Amino acid sequence: MAAATLASDRPALGPTPRAERLDVVDSLRGFALLGILLVNMGIFSQSAQQLVLPLPPGTPWYDVAAAWLVRFLAESKFYSLFSFLFGLCLVLLMDRIEGRGGRFVPLYLRRLTALLAIGLVHALLIWNGDILVLYALLGAVLLLFRRARPRTLLIWAVALLLIMPLFNTVVAGLIALGRSLPQGAAQIDAAMADVVVRYRAEAQLARQIYANGSYAEITAQRVREYLSFMAIGDAMMIPNVLAMFLIGVYFGRRRLFHDVAANRPFFQRLLAWGLGLGLVGNFVYASFSLWLSRAEISGQLLLTQLGLSLGAPAFCLAYASALSLLATRPGWSARLKVLAPVGQIALTNYLLQSLICTFIFYGYGLGLFGLMGTALGVVLTLSIYGLQIPFSHWWLRRFRFGPAEWLWRSLTYGQPQAMRRQPGQLQPRGGAT
Repeated sequence: MAAATLASDRPALGPTPRAERLDVVDSLRGFALLGILLVNMGIFSQSAQQLVLPLPPGTPWYDVAAAWLVRFLAESKFYSLFSFLFGLCLVLLMDRIEGRGGRFVPLYLRRLTALLAIGLVHALLIWNGDILVLYALLGAVLLLFRRARPRTLLIWAVALLLIMPLFNTVVAGLIALGRSLPQGAAQIDAAMADVVVRYRAEAQLARQIYANGSYAEITAQRVREYLSFMAIGDAMMIPNVLAMFLIGVYFGRRRLFHDVAANRPFFQRLLAWGLGLGLVGNFVYASFSLWLSRAEISGQLLLTQLGLSLGAPAFCLAYASALSLLATRPGWSARLKVLAPVGQIALTNYLLQSLICTFIFYGYGLGLFGLMGTALGVVLTLSIYGLQIPFSHWWLRRFRFGPAEWLWRSLTYGQPQAMRRQPGQLQPRGGAT
C-alpha cells in the first residue's frame, strides 16, 4: 500500500511543460534551423557530388560571394550547434525524469528509437541529407557520458575534435611519401583524376534523375546515394557531432543556461575565444575551399580542412554565447523570443524544409534541380525561413506540439499525447515556448 501511495504521488512523466522550458535554448534551436537550411539549400538544389568539386569556371561573382559567405558563416557551424543542443537536452531531460522518480535510460532509448525511425523515413523517402539517423545512433553512445565529470567531458570533446585533423594529416603524409617513390606521383595523380571523373559523372547522372525523374526513380537514386556517398560523409562527421554532444552535456551539467546573467563572464570569454579562432579558421576555409577539389588530397586542402575543424566549433560556440548574452538584455530578449516557437517545433520545421525544397527542385515537383545559383538559394532560404516563423507562432497558439514532435513524443511515451491546447492554454504572441 505504501509503495502504491508513493508511486501515485510521483508527477506523471510526459513532455516538458511550458514552465520548465528554457526560452534561450528554444531560441538557439530556432536560430540553428536558419543556418541548417542555408547550408542544406546547396544540397537540395544540386548534387552532393558537385559540392566536392571546385566551383565551375565562369561562376557569376554574386554566386561566388554567396558561396564564400555560406562557407564562412554557416557550413558545419549549425549542425554543430544542433549537436551541442542535443547533448544539452540530454541533461535537461535526465534531470527532469529522474527528479520525478522515473527511469531515464529506458525512456531515452525509446526516444532514440523513435527518432531513428523518423530519420530513416526522412532519409530514404524524402531527402538523403538527413542527420537524424546519425543523432539517434550517436545518442546511444552519449548515454555512456551522462554521469561523467565536466572535466572528463571536455577532455573527450577536445580529443574527438582532433581526430579528423590528425587523420587528414596522416593521409596527406602517406600521399607525400607515396609521391617520393618511383612512379608514385604519376600513379597517385592518375588515381585522384579517376576519382574526380567518377564524381563528375555521378553528379551529371544525379542532376538528370533529380530534375526529370519520377518519384520512384528519384527514390532509387536517393537510396543509392544514401548507402554510399552520404554514408561516407556521415562517418566523417561522427567525431565532431559526438564532441559537440559532449560539450552540450558539459553546459547542462554546469547549468549554464539556467541563469545566463549569473554566468555572463563565462559566456563573454567563450564569445571572445570563439570569434578569435572562428574568424581565422573559417576565413582560411572559405577562401581556399571554393577552388579546390576535395577529392584530391593536397597541402592546400589539408590547410582548409584544418581551418574548418577549428573554425566550425569555435563559431558554433560564439553563436551560442552571443545569442545567450543578447537574451539577457530586455530589448533583445523580446526579439530573440520570436525564434523560440521555431525551435520548439524544430523537428517539424526541419522536415518541412525538406518537403518544401524537394518539391521545388525535384522532378515530381517544379524540377528546378541544378538551375539555381547560390545567391538565389540564399534568397530562397530567407523566404522559406521567414514563412516558418509566423507558421510556428500560429501553430503553437493552437497546438501543444508540432506534428512531428507529437509523433515523436507519442512513440516515446507509448501513448498518444493531447495535441490541442485548451482555451486557457493558448500560446501567447511574441514567442514564449
